[in-house]
Amino acid sequence: MLALPYAATIFLSSFLLFLVQPVIAKQILPWFGGSAGVWTTCMVFFQSLLLAGYAYADLTMRLGARRQAMLHAALLAASLLFLPILASTGWKPQGEEEPITRILLLLGATIGLPYFLLSSTTPLLQAWYWRRWQVAVPYRLFALSNFASLLALLGFPLLLEPNFDLRALGWTWSALYAGFVVLCAIVAFMSGNGAAQAVPQKVSAGKPSMNIQLLWLALAAMGSVMLLAVTNHITQNIASVPFLWVLPLALYLVTFILAFDHPRWYLRPLFLAALALLLPAMAWFIPSLELKVAAPVYLLGMFVACMVCHGELARLRPDPAHLTRFYLMLSLGGAAGAVLVAIAAPLALAGYFELGIALVVLAAIFTVRMKGAFVWLGVLVTATTTFFVLRGAQDYTDGVRVMERDFYGVVRTVDFTTPVGYRSMYHGGIMHGGQLLGDSFRNTPADYFNPGSGYGRTFRALREIAPKKPLQVGVIGLGAGVIGAWMRPGDTLVFYEISPRVVDVARREFTYLADTAARTELVMGDGRLSLEREAPRGYDVLGIDAFSGDSIPMHLVTREAMAIYVRHIKPDGVIVFQATNRFIDLLPVVKALAAEHGMQAVNVSDSPSAEAGPEYWYSSTDQIIVTRNQKLLEHPLIDDVSEIIELRPDLPVFTDSHHNLLRILK
Repeated sequence: MLALPYAATIFLSSFLLFLVQPVIAKQILPWFGGSAGVWTTCMVFFQSLLLAGYAYADLTMRLGARRQAMLHAALLAASLLFLPILASTGWKPQGEEEPITRILLLLGATIGLPYFLLSSTTPLLQAWYWRRWQVAVPYRLFALSNFASLLALLGFPLLLEPNFDLRALGWTWSALYAGFVVLCAIVAFMSGNGAAQAVPQKVSAGKPSMNIQLLWLALAAMGSVMLLAVTNHITQNIASVPFLWVLPLALYLVTFILAFDHPRWYLRPLFLAALALLLPAMAWFIPSLELKVAAPVYLLGMFVACMVCHGELARLRPDPAHLTRFYLMLSLGGAAGAVLVAIAAPLALAGYFELGIALVVLAAIFTVRMKGAFVWLGVLVTATTTFFVLRGAQDYTDGVRVMERDFYGVVRTVDFTTPVGYRSMYHGGIMHGGQLLGDSFRNTPADYFNPGSGYGRTFRALREIAPKKPLQVGVIGLGAGVIGAWMRPGDTLVFYEISPRVVDVARREFTYLADTAARTELVMGDGRLSLEREAPRGYDVLGIDAFSGDSIPMHLVTREAMAIYVRHIKPDGVIVFQATNRFIDLLPVVKALAAEHGMQAVNVSDSPSAEAGPEYWYSSTDQIIVTRNQKLLEHPLIDDVSEIIELRPDLPVFTDSHHNLLRILK
């Protein structure tokens, strides 16, 4: 019973701490292009504030019980000024702002002090409890805090996200936080006023050495690096959405719960043996795009790696008298790992190499920790892992002409010589357009935009219906700029592109922007936000093709996004969605959006035969044509190949605040 107020406060604080992460990240995701980098940048903020909270707990223990309680209560009261935790629309980017700094400032202004105080709660209350009662419960309270965090993370995608919109979740979280402030203040004054009843201090072990503290930091950092590197790899190839952020983070927390609840859960020989098998397996699967096979290996490997890191930390934990320093080093390692993956890797590495590097470093660390004959096993595992990582890196870079990286992904170009010369652009792991090489093919639309594709058939049909009519065309997502090849003199073409790297590569490596006959305009920034700010453009065709790899920016397929698109097209205009994806079925999502506006949606699936001309090669794609234009839909170029998309009664219309990817996974 003595621990009940402390346990209740820690439980509520940890629940709120991890619930706010997907809530606030999902709020701001549409403002920054739906990029996987949004979550990793958020994790830098979360880990940094966690570090600040743990440092605050460690430093304020020197103030004395009463003064510490008064300071903490004052900060708790001040934090109420941040409520409700709803991000201000004033933080929306206007164009070419640097995204990482803007996201960090936005998060600080929206949830900074509440998150800082929630971060400090677990080490602070454990220290208060130990100072007052001198019993060995504190590290079990750490396991309890991680259990509460796990409930919040799993509850968000399975219960809260499907049933509540973001505004309701923001207000509910704010109300719960106000209750936490009251409860934590009571515990603070109870701890401060209980000094006279405190049990006499026991003699504690000596202060941990610097080598031990650095080992704490390294193990915590490796766990954080594995979490974010695996999360990055998955979200870049499926979608950057909360439930795909939550699953790896939930597994990460489970390892903390097991490691710090009781030594029986960390069976060291078993987990080390599993790690020896899984590190090379993860390295083998790095170049694989078959995520249905690879993703379970990544997630299992991440779980085992974090279980080993956190199990070793639990074995090395100090006497409770030094627990605030222990937690400080854990949080410092976690923050360092987040910074390495989210900030240092994009700046220092031209491609997605951080997962492979992490696997090799992790293997090396545990080789150093081995003793006797097991050292040779560690050397073998490290060598095998390194070999597979280098093999994957060679596959990734083989034949690459250009490889550049920014916040929004990695852009590569590769030349192929058979069956004809062809230069492709890759954004992430998937080809996003390209160009046939040679003067005879200059400015020829090919691949995803060939004459048999949804785009190609739409432009050809519109030209036949009104041969002399110039077209007004807008496209969200530049790619290689292939659509420019469909333009004629008098046409207007506007590209909306968020990535400066894509623009640079399109201009240097491809000729479409230089050769197009249309008057062209390039608008930098998120396409949806740019359209939102503009007056209606009156487009004949609006293309939605801003996907990186197989990752889907979900804010481009919501009710609010569709309303913006419809506002910008003519009454008989056309919206073309690029729907090609190996993991997500976008067809019923777009069908529901079209139906709300009285529009029809048909799918054009383009799988050219081997006898087709070179402009058709390399292409197999699905493109959804959405329009009220019956003449277009009845034109033989469309009508002969289009497929009717069925509505799914069980699938609600996606909105900015309420959409669930689980329902449309293939």
